[in-house]
Amino acid sequence: MVPTANLIIMAVNALLGFAIPVFLCWWAVKKHQAKLSTILIGAGTFVVFALVLESIVHQIVLKGPSGAVIQGKTLYYALYGGLMAGLFEETGRFLAMKFLLKKEPTETKPGVSYGLGHGGVEMAIIFGLSMISTLTMAIMVNLGQTDTLLSSAPAEAKDQLTATFEQLQTTGAGTYLLGLWERFSAITLHVGLSILVWAAVRKGGKWLWLFPAAILLHALVDGLAVILSKSAGMVTVELIIMALAIAVAALAWLVARRAFPKEEVLV
Repeated sequence: MVPTANLIIMAVNALLGFAIPVFLCWWAVKKHQAKLSTILIGAGTFVVFALVLESIVHQIVLKGPSGAVIQGKTLYYALYGGLMAGLFEETGRFLAMKFLLKKEPTETKPGVSYGLGHGGVEMAIIFGLSMISTLTMAIMVNLGQTDTLLSSAPAEAKDQLTATFEQLQTTGAGTYLLGLWERFSAITLHVGLSILVWAAVRKGGKWLWLFPAAILLHALVDGLAVILSKSAGMVTVELIIMALAIAVAALAWLVARRAFPKEEVLV
């Protein structure tokens, strides 16, 4: 049986997975006059570059001749996963800002708005939808419907489903709270990276180095998360990732103060 406390936390997480991005968008639009179109461009770009294009590359690479080698070594997998996330998401950011945000003013706000859209839709899809799926499976476990699910699943998926059912019954409630915490770190990181790339796009010239810097910072955070997950506890991992996200946001704040000096910077 999955503990009732876990079911409650899953339900709350599923709700917050959608409510928090919506609230952040409302806050940006109503309180700071951000453009909803910029937020939606950030969200759409994430879907295209991370969920579609990057996923296609993963299918080709990880199911190809080198796939077993990459997935068999934590360091290789961390380097590969981090670099792919950095390349696709930051390139998507750069192109969207370059060609779709031409009419935005030269200030920090468009970068923040884009980051909220990017991080917000990631939270809704990766966290919110996954919590709904996890909650549904947990309820079926408690109703004794696991045999029904296994009987209708393809043969190659049955072992994975069985492992998932067992994990649901043994995972502590705190693990699900850490998942919510991780999403706050991710949104903080995406806002920071968006400001860096926005400065590179809008200012150009000597500021262009911020684009490859954003790729490397993104790769560092994602890759380090993979490596640490194999050798450190979950709380330690999330503390480190949160610290890195805050550091990136702080760097973005400093960059914004110099790139857009005529406005008050709110990051």
